[in-house]
Amino acid sequence: MTMNMTMPVIYWFRQDLRLRDLRGLNAAVASGRPVLACYILDDESPGQWQMGGASRWWLHHSLASLARDIAETGGQLYLARGRPETVLARLAQQSGADLVCCSRQYEPWARQLEERLHTSLAHSGVELKRYGGSLLWEPEAVCSLAGTPFKVFTPFWRKCRDLPLVLEPAIPVRFAAWPDECESPDELADWALLPTTPDWAHSWNTFWQPGEKAAHDKLAAFLGEAVGDYDIGRNYPARSNTSRLSAHLHFGEIAPARVLHAARQAGLANPALQAETEKFASELGWREFSHHLLFHFPTMPEQAFKADFSAFPWVGGPRELRAWQQGRTGYPIVDAGMRELWQTGYMHNRVRMVVASFLCKHLLVDWRAGQRWFWDTLVDADLANNACGWQWVAGSGADAAPYFRIFNPTTQGEKFDKVGDYVRRWVPELAALPDRWLHQPWEAPAQVLQAAGIALPAHYPLPIVDHRDARNAALAAYADLRTL
Repeated sequence: MTMNMTMPVIYWFRQDLRLRDLRGLNAAVASGRPVLACYILDDESPGQWQMGGASRWWLHHSLASLARDIAETGGQLYLARGRPETVLARLAQQSGADLVCCSRQYEPWARQLEERLHTSLAHSGVELKRYGGSLLWEPEAVCSLAGTPFKVFTPFWRKCRDLPLVLEPAIPVRFAAWPDECESPDELADWALLPTTPDWAHSWNTFWQPGEKAAHDKLAAFLGEAVGDYDIGRNYPARSNTSRLSAHLHFGEIAPARVLHAARQAGLANPALQAETEKFASELGWREFSHHLLFHFPTMPEQAFKADFSAFPWVGGPRELRAWQQGRTGYPIVDAGMRELWQTGYMHNRVRMVVASFLCKHLLVDWRAGQRWFWDTLVDADLANNACGWQWVAGSGADAAPYFRIFNPTTQGEKFDKVGDYVRRWVPELAALPDRWLHQPWEAPAQVLQAAGIALPAHYPLPIVDHRDARNAALAAYADLRTL
């Protein structure tokens, strides 16, 4: 059959909002045919987790950046809201396209959607081609010697490190303009992705710059400045030793293969950095491992990976959850993390572990409640990372933290925020306390509190639970579970 070289190809952007290092887009361009760009806001497909408020904020700005980049090539990013089956069939019919290219997604609902699309478009004479690009390696390509999925990170990452890393060639991308026959696209503002009443993200532009260029700039800055103390420095929330690439990676503004390649090159260029870049690479490996688990065990966001944890007695209720969400637990490092999250859409990874442990093991609130809150409030909310991270902390996940590992929030604060820069930033009502009492203000002598202008609990709450009592209760609950 002779291919009509004037018949356009539709490139359907999903969680791959970039033009570089994009396998499916390169394939569309290499066809030699006009390439049309579209993005579909899908709020209707069954089974999916609807994006939270923080993710929608990021998506708005990322799409605006992508639209500008596409316009610079002479094309237009067509925006449509609805079910992809309906929208893509309509756009193919109106534009005359017989091929849709896209990147794969790995969430359970996304995989089901791709299968439905493949069948429904084929009935209309339109082919759907899916390509990798959101992960370092396709989940099917990584398995144990027995051919089974990995459940432990170390052998998983050891296997991955032996796999070749494929970088996409740099192909100049030019998009075509959509034909007049197509319905007018939506305006980005019509989707109301940004909060208004109230605008709780009014200051987020000072923290974040979504988009492909910003992602590459951030990677270059991290490898050029912060990676030198990554292994140790990444544990200290007041320091700038993390890459903060997680949201850029989630929305596909930068290819994970490009990030890993750049890190390896930085280590090769400067042997003194090799240990640091290898540690950073392993953190990319944890992202990969989470997606590996979600792909092979799609119930991870809803069900305990270890079946016996399904019977765990989660006795914490709305009062405890609300205090945690609002950063009013009485434990400064926990409250600082929760307030950082609310005010910026982000939380330092060390603190994520501390606040998650506190919710599950001090307050005995179901990890799924914490997962839902992170899903709504994190700009980097990612189903795989979120589910696996929460199950890891709760002790119910694959390769999880042991049940008896219960972070002491006071000693965590004293160890990783010794001079209190992090707590003082996000819990300013405690700023005048001396370092000695900052992480346990309830223990401060009355004269110290008075000198700092602090009255408890009027200015700051007393601990919602006693650490020792909460720890003992959690250990007892876990012990009972193990005897069932």
